[in-house]
Amino acid sequence: MKTKANQNRLDLLLPATSANLGPAFDAAALALGLFLKVHARAAEQFSISASGRDAEICGQLENHLILETYREVLQAEGKPIPPLALRIANQIPIGKGCGSSAAARLAGIALAVHYGGLRWSDSRIIGEASHREHHPDNAAACWSGGLAIARMSSPTEAQVVHIRPKGKWSLLLAVPGESLSTEKARGVLPVQYSRADAVANIQNSMLLLAAFVEGRRDLLQSALEDRIHQPYRAPLCPLLPVLQKMAGTSGVLGVALSGAGPSVLIFLDHSASLGRAKARIAARLREHGLSAELIATMIAERGVYRKGSSK
Repeated sequence: MKTKANQNRLDLLLPATSANLGPAFDAAALALGLFLKVHARAAEQFSISASGRDAEICGQLENHLILETYREVLQAEGKPIPPLALRIANQIPIGKGCGSSAAARLAGIALAVHYGGLRWSDSRIIGEASHREHHPDNAAACWSGGLAIARMSSPTEAQVVHIRPKGKWSLLLAVPGESLSTEKARGVLPVQYSRADAVANIQNSMLLLAAFVEGRRDLLQSALEDRIHQPYRAPLCPLLPVLQKMAGTSGVLGVALSGAGPSVLIFLDHSASLGRAKARIAARLREHGLSAELIATMIAERGVYRKGSSK
């Protein structure tokens, strides 16, 4: 049983995530080597100091997703709500399809579990975040790391399989300046799909899983093909169709929308020069009047890191 002393502080490190991965819509995600770092301590009143990417957003006390989630979980569990002082260092692009909201919600839930003395399992924690996110893939990958395959088994619990992809995987995130809300990205999706589209996505998602398990990067170009969400979101995410045409050339193995967009996840040949690949991608975007921040990253094999302290 935790004492009040060792509940005083909590450090969290949560990875960014890229969900959907082409055909695996709402079912799979990768944890990425970009992180949200949160240091929390009990205090007399709520406060936040923030640094890193989108520090202005991360430092706003009002409507803060971490603190809102923290309060809501404790209130729902009938627990007191101790004020916290948060120190946040963020590397995850916000509102760009890189799992920032899942990381924030999981941080809030982890804080509630710690300071509320809740004995929640990993499945319950992921399920709570998934319920709030309305899909389990980002939350599962953020909490578990690696490649996560997930489904909701009840309104509050998720079934998750964590897979460590075989071999080396070189990744590049193309992040545009503008953001895109998940609600808007979901709003363009049709209500029904043809049997042919459904079957194609099932086949491709199984092929994609085999590519990660067997280290078959040669399968990526075809395995990342999707008929469920990317064709409908492309007008909102102009980087996608331009970069998709590079798959199979210039060291680019495959391309997929990152989450709901507008960022794009690019799988690179790890034996090719990263600098040359970035230069070619930047040049292709310029040819089409587009620009993006190109962030080199990797698959984060470990998910959330938690450490409590009484000091």
